[in-house]
Amino acid sequence: MKRAYYSNTIQGFLTENSNAILGQLSLNHTNRSLEDLQKNAWVSQIEILKEELKGINGSIYFEFAIPRMGKRVDNIIIVDDCIFVVEFKVGDESYGKHAETQVIDYTLDLRNFHEGSHYAKLIPVLISTKAKTNYVNLEEVVSLNQVAKCNKFGLSETIKKFIKDSNPKIEVDTWESSIYKPTPTIVEAAQALYKGHKVEEISRSDSGAINLTKTTDCLNKVIDNSKENRRKSICFVTGVPGAGKTLAGLNISNQRTSVDKDEHAVFLSGNGPLVEVLREALAIDKFMSSKDINKPITKENARRETKKLIQNIHQFRDEYLKDDGEPIEKVVVFDEAQRAWNKVQTSSFMKRKKGKEDFSMSEPEFLIDVMNRHTDWCSIVCLIGGGQEINTGEAGLEEWINAFMNNYSNWDIHYSNLITDSSNYIKTDTQKKWLQENANSQSELHLSVSVRSFRSEKLSSFVYELLELNSENAQKLYLETQKDFPIYVTRDFLKAKNWLRNKAKGSERTGLIASSGARRLRFLGVDVKNEISATNWFLNENTDVRSSNFLEDVATEFDIQGLEIDWSCLIWGANFHLNKGKWKHQNFRGSKWMNINQEINRDYLKNTYRVLLTRARQGMVIFIPEGSEIDHTRPSSFYDETYSYFKEIGIEEL
Repeated sequence: MKRAYYSNTIQGFLTENSNAILGQLSLNHTNRSLEDLQKNAWVSQIEILKEELKGINGSIYFEFAIPRMGKRVDNIIIVDDCIFVVEFKVGDESYGKHAETQVIDYTLDLRNFHEGSHYAKLIPVLISTKAKTNYVNLEEVVSLNQVAKCNKFGLSETIKKFIKDSNPKIEVDTWESSIYKPTPTIVEAAQALYKGHKVEEISRSDSGAINLTKTTDCLNKVIDNSKENRRKSICFVTGVPGAGKTLAGLNISNQRTSVDKDEHAVFLSGNGPLVEVLREALAIDKFMSSKDINKPITKENARRETKKLIQNIHQFRDEYLKDDGEPIEKVVVFDEAQRAWNKVQTSSFMKRKKGKEDFSMSEPEFLIDVMNRHTDWCSIVCLIGGGQEINTGEAGLEEWINAFMNNYSNWDIHYSNLITDSSNYIKTDTQKKWLQENANSQSELHLSVSVRSFRSEKLSSFVYELLELNSENAQKLYLETQKDFPIYVTRDFLKAKNWLRNKAKGSERTGLIASSGARRLRFLGVDVKNEISATNWFLNENTDVRSSNFLEDVATEFDIQGLEIDWSCLIWGANFHLNKGKWKHQNFRGSKWMNINQEINRDYLKNTYRVLLTRARQGMVIFIPEGSEIDHTRPSSFYDETYSYFKEIGIEEL
């Protein structure tokens, strides 16, 4: 796959006619509305590079694709043992902070996702053509803590500072043919899909793994068959935590809208923070992009457009409570469908909030009933996270299956083979047997590899063994995980925060996370009952006190489920701790802890920590507070055994 608009050896570039180079760039550039602005920038870049690269041997690339971000870096220049990632700001008289972050992000993308760049010396370079000369701290630039900055006369000197003749040279042919395996955050993925990028362009495709492309193809075949044969169908998609279920759902809703606007495909989620963050991220991106092409729209108009693609499941439900007609949506994707409410929870809510005394359906049953109003065809896609129910009244997959067993047996049902092969999804043999006899099992509907943590695919397995107290397996997996995905434990809160600050580069996000039941963390200044704005926490810049990166506001499982950050500090609470070799489950009521005795509520609490332990993409530190002998709500016994268990497994201490 040709990733650059133009590539050549530096010598070939220097001797080639500038107009011919410009012609190749223009031919490959697809956005005609930017042509004049971009053309002028290219003319300046070509002129500067032809002057500054004289006497230097290597390779040069213009407009090199960074697919995870849906963008292109101005230039990649490979000289001896170095890969220079160059961003031009033609006409700028200063080195903007945003531009510095941008070029570091491009460099990180190459290091993390381009196989040939994993262990190369990558140098981010910002060229503000009219700025003053700038001092370069070589060590800080190589470690990606700083950017090499120069004006239009400084590139040659900058390149020579980083080259070491004693180091082996980069094999350019091997580098060019290296596999690119991008793993975007769900926010980045939504933005790229919304801009028209294909899921294959922004997702990894490891051999042997059931990947997003195969799952998408399987879902499209089911939907097309339903449409062609006037059938009603449902697909249950499963996956390990972080495997890309939400991305698969967003991709399908986006694709089906593109195929036929009359299908009115929509992505629905009961996860309020996820909906808010995705909508706002798309709106901001659309607003900024409109300014770039000189067709500005207001942010409010941008928000209205994004609401069509992503909606809150409860608003969808309430709309069709009022309207008993046929819905306009033909394809509906339900994210985290296991979190839909059971009959007791739904009936109670309807009675209290909606005044419907005789409502007697679970949320899954009602949502199926709404789609069943179609007289011809429709398709539902349910994204199921096994072992992720975290709140009272969440129905799990069983309630969806019950609805079909009792009332909708005429539907075509397609399910991931993991649903009947594993106990994480359905616990009753009766339901498993019914599915095996009345539905279609398809392995393509299971996403088996976690791509949230692109650094270690074994993180979810490690977390499972950790929580199941299988110390030998956990120890083995930790050793396999630690190389690529650092996990540490500490009892020093300040040390944990400093670790996060030192790890994050560019626009990578850090954050404090904790269980909503960890009520006695207030002595640290950590209040899990303080409501945060998800959009501020996930999207705002480092200097904003509401941003996750400020390391002040803490996000709970309800704020962060379905989303992710790069580096996390999990603050372990006394509500879930080891006591004589077993997990103790507690709720804080009034001024004391109360035991949690119901098995289902114990499962919810364990799942809370499962969610929190799998939110980081690159690494985490687990902070376990010290106890207090003068505070009966947080004695040392609530913390010390858990800490000892982590140390026994081999988790390193900061």
